[in-house]
Amino acid sequence: MIRVLLADDEAMIRAGVRAILSSADDVEVVAEAGDGHEAVELALLHRPEVCLLDIRMPELDGLGAAEELRRVLPQTAVMMLTTFSEDEYIASALGSGAAGFVLKSGDPRELIAGVRAVAEGGAYLSPSVARRVISHLGPGRLGKQATARARIEGLTVREREVLALVGEGLSNAEIARRLHVVEGTVKAYVSQILARLDFRNRVQAAILAYEAGLVPQA
Repeated sequence: MIRVLLADDEAMIRAGVRAILSSADDVEVVAEAGDGHEAVELALLHRPEVCLLDIRMPELDGLGAAEELRRVLPQTAVMMLTTFSEDEYIASALGSGAAGFVLKSGDPRELIAGVRAVAEGGAYLSPSVARRVISHLGPGRLGKQATARARIEGLTVREREVLALVGEGLSNAEIARRLHVVEGTVKAYVSQILARLDFRNRVQAAILAYEAGLVPQA
């Protein structure tokens, strides 16, 4: 069972998200918070596998809560709830330790898929979120793509293959099954890729995979 802490300052949003997550047999919402400080306190109490945080909250926002959670509960994955109007927050959150981003107005299946992916150590970006982030992070699509492809030029064929699967949001276990290797081998590849690209987390790697054209952006 994937234990989730949900934090959003709007009670109706929390109720809707809880209902969606409760429809999955393998997901349980163990606590709810109305701000970032409460989210961190409850996370320390309940030790969930995933913290689902609204980016904008009073007192301590989702970005600050994610930073604090990375410090005090590094084993807990953080996924952000966002809206189309918060591109600048999404860009900032790439360095906060968040492993996923989903839209509040998106397909409920994306929310459940995202929780499952980050709980297993993967990264998850709703396709529409990924496109917005990529658009926000650079001056032009062609320029970004050329820069991204130059960055991955030094990776081996296998490393690029693993990077593409990280971009699809797959966990290490799922990548191992896809490539018919043991999970430890995938973990080593991912660590090596992050080190070579000087990235802090899998979300940054997933963004690069999108930018370089390794992941279909349909």
